[in-house]
Amino acid sequence: MTTTYAALLRGINVGGNKKLPMAELRAVLEALGHGGVGTYLQSGQAVFTSDHGDEDSHAGALREAIEKRFGFTVDVIVRDHAYLRAIADDCPFPAADLEPKQLHVTYFSEPVGPERFAGVDRAAHLPEDFRLGDRALYLYAPDGLGRSKLAEQLAKPRITKGLIATSRNWNTVLKLVELTRPV
Repeated sequence: MTTTYAALLRGINVGGNKKLPMAELRAVLEALGHGGVGTYLQSGQAVFTSDHGDEDSHAGALREAIEKRFGFTVDVIVRDHAYLRAIADDCPFPAADLEPKQLHVTYFSEPVGPERFAGVDRAAHLPEDFRLGDRALYLYAPDGLGRSKLAEQLAKPRITKGLIATSRNWNTVLKLVELTRPV
């Protein structure tokens, strides 16, 4: 059975670091034997189809192929359409009533529990807020991610230690659902 996946790459094409042209990312995915390859924006989203493997094996293979071809390491999370759809559907904030820049999802490489966030003083950051989901964190930042003090706290190494974590705004979350929809 063929499955459509999204690959989320962390920290590429930001501030002139880890330059990875999207045409070359598509070529890497095709060389790995994937079909239906496409990219979205320059910030590290790709879609592809595969009839074998799983999310972790695809992420590992892509990470290795990028390192071999470009000489630098990139953290990669791969998720299938069903997961991406569930993340969008399970949003605990009123997404339809918010501007897309106010809502973000941080995808994690593995499940996270509330104990990681015990030291975050949520009340001190109101009206900003966050909720945990399945290997994800939903962040409501009314002034946007760039001005969010809560986002700074949530990105601290004590919270993200041992994880791959990469964030996307709500527009991108929805676009990935659309791009991975089975045909």
